Amino acid sequence: MLKKQVFFGILLICAFVCIYGEDEDEKEAQDEYQPPTVLVALLVRNKAHILPMFLSYLEQQDYPKDRIAFWLRCDHSSDDSIDLLKQWLKHSGDLYHSVNYAFDSDGPHGYQNESSPYDWTVSRFKHVIALKEEAFTYARDIWADFVFFLDADVLLTSQQALRTLTALRLPIVAPMLLSESLYSNFWCGMTEEYYYQRTDEYKEIYHVKKQGSFPVPMVHTAVLVDMNHKGSRNLTFDRQRLRDIQQSNQQLDQPLYEGPADDIIVFAMSANSSGIPLHVCNELTFGYILQPLEPGDTLEQDLQMLLNIRASMVSDLGAVPPVLEYFQPLIKTPEKTKLTLDHIFMINLERRPERRQKMENMFEEIGLQVEHFPAVDGKELNADRVQEMGIRFLPGYEDPYHHRAMTMGEIGCFLSHYRIWVRMVQLELKEVLILEDDIRFDPYFRANAVRVLNQARSVVEYDLIYFGRKRLKEESEPWVADADSLVHAGYSYWTLGYVLSLQGALKLLAAKPLEKLIPVDEFLPVMFDRHPNKTWTAAFKKRDLIALSAAPLLLYPIHYTGESGYISDTEDSQQINVQTTEGVARLKSDREQVFVKKGDDGILEQQLKMGESLSNVLPGKTHQEL
Repeated sequence: MLKKQVFFGILLICAFVCIYGEDEDEKEAQDEYQPPTVLVALLVRNKAHILPMFLSYLEQQDYPKDRIAFWLRCDHSSDDSIDLLKQWLKHSGDLYHSVNYAFDSDGPHGYQNESSPYDWTVSRFKHVIALKEEAFTYARDIWADFVFFLDADVLLTSQQALRTLTALRLPIVAPMLLSESLYSNFWCGMTEEYYYQRTDEYKEIYHVKKQGSFPVPMVHTAVLVDMNHKGSRNLTFDRQRLRDIQQSNQQLDQPLYEGPADDIIVFAMSANSSGIPLHVCNELTFGYILQPLEPGDTLEQDLQMLLNIRASMVSDLGAVPPVLEYFQPLIKTPEKTKLTLDHIFMINLERRPERRQKMENMFEEIGLQVEHFPAVDGKELNADRVQEMGIRFLPGYEDPYHHRAMTMGEIGCFLSHYRIWVRMVQLELKEVLILEDDIRFDPYFRANAVRVLNQARSVVEYDLIYFGRKRLKEESEPWVADADSLVHAGYSYWTLGYVLSLQGALKLLAAKPLEKLIPVDEFLPVMFDRHPNKTWTAAFKKRDLIALSAAPLLLYPIHYTGESGYISDTEDSQQINVQTTEGVARLKSDREQVFVKKGDDGILEQQLKMGESLSNVLPGKTHQEL
């Protein structure tokens, strides 16, 4: 028996050595070869406001620069795009294998029949298509392994983007890019008329419900093409060339293309005609994309989208990745404001400096003047300390989902908010925004917040306005009369961010909540008399707080229960010593429940959208629609 065990042990060791050795041999073999060559094909027009970030992130790619060539064109520009490109070439051009560029600063700034720089006329399509065909020809002439068609609206924040994409060895692949909404650089469905078609799979890929590389009918804006694939010779952006290829290949079972002379649609159809699959990859957070503008839009709207993207970078990455040193003077952030309020506080635990830094980065990007308010740390509390502070708990209270007593973290959280209410009264601050440090701001936060505040001031007397919350109870939340961004708040959790008036602070303090303490996000609904637990509400005799909520919401949690990076300093802390009953727990930090009533579908979709911003989606060109 022992001999058999020894024999099988030796076999296992040998197998391990063989497998490990093969992996090492394969790695060594790969190291003996240089990475494939990549031609970056880049067309630029009126992109001076984003070029410092675009060029910086492109240069910061973890890919050998001597294996990268550029084919670069800029024309019809009325801003400083050409000057910035020349500045970049002066500093960085020699780092790369080669740069083929042509800048037309003397030609016309617009196209024939163009109503604005964001108008896609026939002449503009023809010009762009001709340039892309030229780039394809150049890639073949220099024997590039890959050509990367890239728009200047793309910010590749992942330094591994190019390595990851080339390693996939797919004929055509696009890195999935994030935007201020659900817009991205791929489609999951296309109609027979070549228009965008909504699918469930689109959201699954965009929200990374599934991860990998997926076949799709359309990719655009950032597209990597493997020039060594046999079918690449039949790829084209030109409609007539596509028809010629279809005829020469005698594809009798496939009708000739009769769709629009649109560069990216033709490209997708040429791939389809040649049996070449298109893929989108979401294995990494590759980067971000700005949505295309409409003819009637302005540069200011593009700048606002860029501001939103920079805010998303802070939420996702902790900070906006830095640009090259010589571009740094060109990066501007908005002037800071208090949103027409008297003050803004941000509650933060001293042992969470990374959260404070992240929030301060966010305030810098979106332009908020905020005072840091040190939180009361539940980890520094104990039963004796709580008793010394004169705190008493509401008899019979237990968490409705955990069926437990309050935690020290919840006590600290309440005291943090309570001390701000006291500060408001001491300083006679009439309106204050109170923020926690684990939030993300909806796009266009500043403008939307001011609009909500102005509506509230003009149509109703208020005590509290939720900017972010978790709606809990299926009940009517009527619109505030003569307002289109406010509802009367129902039973809600979370104190992510709310505006409190001086009168509201006085009402909350007058209730003497420290003598019958419950968590702050239970206390607030009690005070505006929308809490379902009548035993608890009966303990607070005067419940006349006037509470409203922004609709749609303006703030959301950065993380929900179970997500990577989720930490709760209130739920994950010591409980006070109170006997409770058993029960099934449902965390307050879970995603909120969605209640849909007849006629409420539209507003609830916006109110409960979990951070998606759909209300400001721009249609763009027909192939750029959501």
